Amino acid sequence: MNLFSIRTALIMILFGQAALMANQEPQPAKIKLSPETEARCLEILREAIRCDEFWPSMHAAEALTLAGKGAEVRQIIEPKLQTEKDDQKRCGLARELVRAGDRSKAAIMFQILAGKDPHGHVHACESLYKVNELGNGVLIREAMRSDNPKKAMMAAALLCRWGNREALQFVRNYLNDPDVSNASIAAWILARVGNKQDIPALKENMKRAEDPFIRSYFEAALAMHGDPEGLQAVSHNLSSDNPAVKTYAAIFAGEAGASDLKEKLKKQLSDENRDARIRAAQALIVLAKTDQYPEDEVIVNDVYEASKEYPRYSEGSILPLNDGSLLYATTQFIGSGSDFATARIIARKSTDEGRTWSKPHVLQENTGEKNVMSATLRYLADPMNEKRPIGLFYLKKNTLSDLKAYLKVSNDNGKTFGEPIEITAPPGYHVMNNDRITILSSGRWLAPVASTPDVQKSNHFVCTCFISDDQGKSWHQSKGSVDYEKRGAMEPEVFELKGGDVLMIFRTQSGHIGSSISHDGGETWDKPGSWGVRAPEAPATLRRIPSTGDLMLIWNDNYEPDTGHSGKRTPLTVAISDDEGKTWKLKKNLETSPEHTYSYISLIFFQGRAIMSYYVGDENKRWSSRFRSIPLSWFYQPESD
Repeated sequence: MNLFSIRTALIMILFGQAALMANQEPQPAKIKLSPETEARCLEILREAIRCDEFWPSMHAAEALTLAGKGAEVRQIIEPKLQTEKDDQKRCGLARELVRAGDRSKAAIMFQILAGKDPHGHVHACESLYKVNELGNGVLIREAMRSDNPKKAMMAAALLCRWGNREALQFVRNYLNDPDVSNASIAAWILARVGNKQDIPALKENMKRAEDPFIRSYFEAALAMHGDPEGLQAVSHNLSSDNPAVKTYAAIFAGEAGASDLKEKLKKQLSDENRDARIRAAQALIVLAKTDQYPEDEVIVNDVYEASKEYPRYSEGSILPLNDGSLLYATTQFIGSGSDFATARIIARKSTDEGRTWSKPHVLQENTGEKNVMSATLRYLADPMNEKRPIGLFYLKKNTLSDLKAYLKVSNDNGKTFGEPIEITAPPGYHVMNNDRITILSSGRWLAPVASTPDVQKSNHFVCTCFISDDQGKSWHQSKGSVDYEKRGAMEPEVFELKGGDVLMIFRTQSGHIGSSISHDGGETWDKPGSWGVRAPEAPATLRRIPSTGDLMLIWNDNYEPDTGHSGKRTPLTVAISDDEGKTWKLKKNLETSPEHTYSYISLIFFQGRAIMSYYVGDENKRWSSRFRSIPLSWFYQPESD
């Protein structure tokens, strides 16, 4: 461990953050399978995935993916999706393809959910829940308001996985529904997203379930929360004469970690019911796998550590690829940490949610006289588009009066990128921060830029937007601009508000974040003013949380007049707004070290987590690039929780 890492670890301990360090080890597997039993499980699943019974074949696909056979699953079921017409079955096929490693197929489930025919709506919500794909959240939040209880609950289940506390209470309320079948679905959901506090309500409502299969939903939920009565019921249900009860018990025997049921599950591999055999095989595979990392784990990694050769890594961006891996791009400065040092954009990939990373590769070589820097990675189409190109936006710096933004497009999931498209054609020094491109609901693309004729001679910035209405092929500069006092309006972010207006926030030298509003999609801008949030001279990052529709702001909550940058860029703070930025609540510090600075944040939401990068500067004028992944539920926990 180098000196920087040692200091960082000590500081985190001093500030009570040691528990947030990365690379927690998963727990050992619950059981060990003999080669013969493992082979028998795979034999059952491979036979079933090719059978004529549709849903058992999908269950076999799920189990094979859990066994690490995702490529095999994709090869078998991809052709079926091309010919299937039934929306419910298309949801099942798309779901298993996503689970098996092709996230692009989530688009099919979103398309079905958005369609006018309600036939596949419940299955779409359920399938999206199972693979934890939320998109921008609009369709799912709308689905939770459905008059169809099953559709509403399955939508709420997905929102629960993404930290929505209201959705969790919504599901809990359904435990008391007069229709016990609706209550049983609530129990099924709470088995996975609830906790021990649900045990009394589960037991009370289980008394209403006369049908053994309906009752098994409540029993499985109790087992998932470690209730002895529930675990005993699951064991008993594995011997049931009812195939549905037996099958359901097998699913939860695996998920509840009931290793003592290994022999019963092995016996069920010979059951006359195909689905019972499939689920027994799945349970044994799950029990034999290394346990997953804890869901509440906070992952923190200095993915790019500064060194003498590379003293600065900054202005990064992260994107989840179709295979579920994360692509993390950042600027690598060579030999110096100056904004004008030689630099290029490099990237690493993670296949384990950010715990470990591949070796770096060059994403964009230096084509400027000075450098290239400030990466933005963006999908260039909405989640309902199966074939979504990826955009790499970046700056090319030639001189103190020549800095321009460019776009390169990838149509092969980030493997290769096309020729650069110039965004900022007018002469001048145009600063576009990392992770900044916004695509409006209208389809318009906005590239927010702060410009000055010469960063040394004038060094006063004015904000505009460069706009594309043809998917990035051509760009024009907005008619209006945003200026401010002192050094001007700097490093803007643009953001679409719920009413359709576009908000611009920007860095100032006035002790606060500046703001302006556009009522015409970024063409013209109202008179700017304070946004009401104190800040030093540093950029802020603003995003909408898909599961709640709230805003998340990350910035430096600090202001020290008459000091450099109007105060140090620490702490790094996050807050939530449920009124479009008028007020902020649940404010928490992500970083607090007075010995370090934190800035140039990127932020995305993926698999129920907020995933961010930012630089960490030290007293030796070195800047490392840090990755941080936090469950969204954490941001909504009051300090007393």
